[in-house]
Amino acid sequence: MKKIFYFLFAMTLFFTVSAQEHLKFKGVPIDGTLKNYTNAMINAGFQYEGTQDGVAVLSGDFAGYKGCIVGVSTLQNCDVVSWIAVIFPEKDTWISVLGDYEHLKDMLTEKYGNPQKSKEEFTGYIGDYDNGMVMHALSKDEYVWFTSFSTELGEIELSIISSDYSKASVRLRYYDKINSEKVREAAMDDL
Repeated sequence: MKKIFYFLFAMTLFFTVSAQEHLKFKGVPIDGTLKNYTNAMINAGFQYEGTQDGVAVLSGDFAGYKGCIVGVSTLQNCDVVSWIAVIFPEKDTWISVLGDYEHLKDMLTEKYGNPQKSKEEFTGYIGDYDNGMVMHALSKDEYVWFTSFSTELGEIELSIISSDYSKASVRLRYYDKINSEKVREAAMDDL
């Protein structure tokens, strides 16, 4: 009887501890207050740029790319970090932004396995993939280019975003499952 009790106790403890794990960014669990997490990112080598509307902005190197912008987000009424976004350096040609996207997608697939979802297409006419036409399509949001990975600890989304007619970037977002749920619960309380 004692063996069964200890086994059940150990299993309960295991599931309780494993349920409290958080998705990691740069080896740091996505958890804690905005200030504490920002300090952890500064200790990881990022430069603090400022905070506005519950988003701390940092800059630095990430995944072999120099000059990335990192946003760390919370809701103001729920000071718990729930997601992080990395915007990679802007590119002025389709082939270069697509190259960054494909490189990061390959690395994420190696780390997290096959994507849960992937949609990569232009929704408007772009002709023969001429750089000007493609960049114009990006600026007009005439495209869908994203891949998402699902883990037990959260979601990771890779996408291409446009900043203006002539430039585009790759964006990578990490959503911690536990803290995203806390933010959702706080939002539900507002309803």
